[in-house]
Parts: sequence; structure tokens; C-alpha cells
Amino acid sequence: MFLFDTDIITNIFKKKPSKRLVERLATLPKNVQFISTITISEIVYGAVKSDRPTFHLHNLETILLPSVNVVGFDSKAAYVCGQLRAGLEKKGTPLDLADLEIASICIAGNFKLITGNSRHFARISTLQHENWL
Repeated sequence: MFLFDTDIITNIFKKKPSKRLVERLATLPKNVQFISTITISEIVYGAVKSDRPTFHLHNLETILLPSVNVVGFDSKAAYVCGQLRAGLEKKGTPLDLADLEIASICIAGNFKLITGNSRHFARISTLQHENWL
């Protein structure tokens, strides 16, 4: 199962999305494609801040959400997140909380994270991730 990071989802909606990404997505059935509630929050935040919030929110609601499955940040992910956050801070390599939450959902739910920020997430040794961009 694949969980798509926010940068992957926003890439799809660009005028010229990554050809490699589009080709990979075309091979996957819907039942293995997931986004997190954290990504929805980030997309809504970006949409509301944009010059065209209605357009972007409409795309979210009518194109994206019907095309993927949504997974939430539950108590299992919260425990993973707390442990990751403390461990990374002790090492002096903290991550943004939203990124930690997305990574924690992946670890707790046994998802592979698809992200354009593989180097960013590489500091989490227990996280499976790939860059499709």
C-alpha cells in the first residue's frame, strides 16, 4: 500500500506533472492508493492561502478525494510519532510535525511513503519510502 506525500499530490495538479509519476500512478489500483488527513489539511491550507481557493478546493473535493483512500492519524500513529519526534530531537535532526505525522501513519499502517523528499525522510530508518518524481 502506498501513502502519497503532499508534494506528490500537488505535483499531479501542476500544468506539467511529472511524467514518471503519472505513469506509475496509472498502474496502481485505487485500493492501494492512500493519502493522509494530514495531507488534506496541508492542501486545504495551501488552497485557502492561494489566489484561487474555490478552484483548488473544488479540485480536492471532486477530483482527488474520490480517487484515493484516506487514512487518519490514529492513536497507534500518535505513539509512533511521539517516539520519532523525541528520537530525532535528541539527535539534533528534528522534522516538521506534519512530516512526522505522515511518516508515523506510514510506519503504524505499514505503508510505503511516496515522496519527492526522500532525502528529507531518510533520517527515519524505519520508514519505507520512494521518490517517484
